[in-house]
Amino acid sequence: MEVDGVAKSDYGKVVDQCFMCDLCYQTKCPYVPPHEWNVDFPHLMLRAKALQFKKGERKLSHKIISNTGLQGKVGSLPVVAQAINAANHNRTLRKVLEKTLDLDHRAHLPEFHSKTLRRRDKGRSPLAAEITAAGPTRGRVALFATCYCNVNTPDIAQDLIKVFEHNGIPVCLTSREECCGMPKLEQGDLESVDRYRQTNIPELVRLVDDGWDIVAAIPSCVLMFKQELPLMYPNDPDVLKVKQAIFDPFEYLLHRHKAGLLDTGFRQELGKVAWHVPCHQRVQNIGPKTKEVLSLVPGIEIEVIERCSGHDGTYGVRAGTYERSQKIARPVIARAKKAEADYLVSDCPMAASQIADGLELKHGETNPLSLLRKAYGI
Repeated sequence: MEVDGVAKSDYGKVVDQCFMCDLCYQTKCPYVPPHEWNVDFPHLMLRAKALQFKKGERKLSHKIISNTGLQGKVGSLPVVAQAINAANHNRTLRKVLEKTLDLDHRAHLPEFHSKTLRRRDKGRSPLAAEITAAGPTRGRVALFATCYCNVNTPDIAQDLIKVFEHNGIPVCLTSREECCGMPKLEQGDLESVDRYRQTNIPELVRLVDDGWDIVAAIPSCVLMFKQELPLMYPNDPDVLKVKQAIFDPFEYLLHRHKAGLLDTGFRQELGKVAWHVPCHQRVQNIGPKTKEVLSLVPGIEIEVIERCSGHDGTYGVRAGTYERSQKIARPVIARAKKAEADYLVSDCPMAASQIADGLELKHGETNPLSLLRKAYGI
């Protein structure tokens, strides 16, 4: 049970199995601050990955599948999107992807949409409404759409826009953006993270200075700007300005509700909802804001599942980690089955697909923003 009894050759195995869910830091490890040892185990593993990357020890395939910007540009081309989506269900082609890109042939891969969020949103003007501040929110929002919401799940971002504008909150898209950097951070590719920062931070600061708050529908993206970039650049005033201005969508809506500004005239009941809490939302330490907002819907019953889904982006689809990812997911799927809920939702669409693959769901909505829009009847 002592570290000096573990062979150094086995250290790399531990590094590879850590996907920075941060739950050891949050709930298990006794050596976190204020303990004198001050251990932050996930970021210790991140340092190891960064060293591996610098030495050229990370797989080329992992570099490719974590390049969400490139995937989005190629995967959103009209003919290419349909071809990729068809290939996802072709066993022979999936076997080829497993050998070339280390993508397990059984893994659920995200869809690609040629009609991206930006193409769908083109020509839309933000709601013309009186702007009212509430708590730390100023009442109008710039959506950091992220690669995933732009190309893979544009419906979720559209649901966010509909819900926010239904509540009198104007929403615009950022004029430009790169990946938030989380997929590259988890590979230890800090140069790419810095390159993305140099594009994203100036644009977000411009919007903040113009009176916009920032939201992102993916918890990992919010966490990147709230925690990871400030840890990397603690003396950058622009990074810290964005940290103060970015919100989880339900965190934002709850601030509005506490000021009496949230519309609670829901038209449709939702029944029983199994809500999975994503790790990258839990580590933000904002509390169960999604549950608190959904609880405003009359007659709703919410079963909370606070356990890692095991997906974590590339970890859940790589051939070398797919089986372990599924093992981590099984207790979550079992809880969801036992709940016999009408809906299974997670704020993280990747976690939602990981869990939903093991269920027979009554309804297709798997994101709480989609559920809230449904409850409003809009």
